[in-house]
Amino acid sequence: MALSYWQSPCGLMAISADEKGITSIRFVSESTAAASPSDLTLACCEQLEAYFDGRLTTFSVPLNPSGTVFQQQVWRQLQSIPYGHTVSYGAIANGIGQPTALRAVGMANGKNPLTIIVPCHRVIGSNGKLTGYAGGLTRKQFLLALEGAI
Repeated sequence: MALSYWQSPCGLMAISADEKGITSIRFVSESTAAASPSDLTLACCEQLEAYFDGRLTTFSVPLNPSGTVFQQQVWRQLQSIPYGHTVSYGAIANGIGQPTALRAVGMANGKNPLTIIVPCHRVIGSNGKLTGYAGGLTRKQFLLALEGAI
């Protein structure tokens, strides 16, 4: 398992990968394990840097997150949200053909292991308000402002 740390404008990030793709991107308060970077984690760091610099709107690193079939379905749907746009939990539920699964969609969204690249920060409440984000609402607001979504 490869591991890189990258200091983003809104906090330290830990990027993990296996031989198939990026498995985890998360905000961390400190580096708790020794870094063991790979070409893949370093490429991810470069793409994240380009995203934060406003030079990248679509990521191309291969992804390999672990999750249930339902979670994977939600995460794929999240990837269809265009840069600079927001959608509601209801839109995600409708997009996967399960319009009554709002709570389950919210739970899957909260368990997204690939922050930013699988853009769970682009999901807002049906009333247009910012709702929970594992990285914190301040980061969510920062990311949406960076993308020009708010």
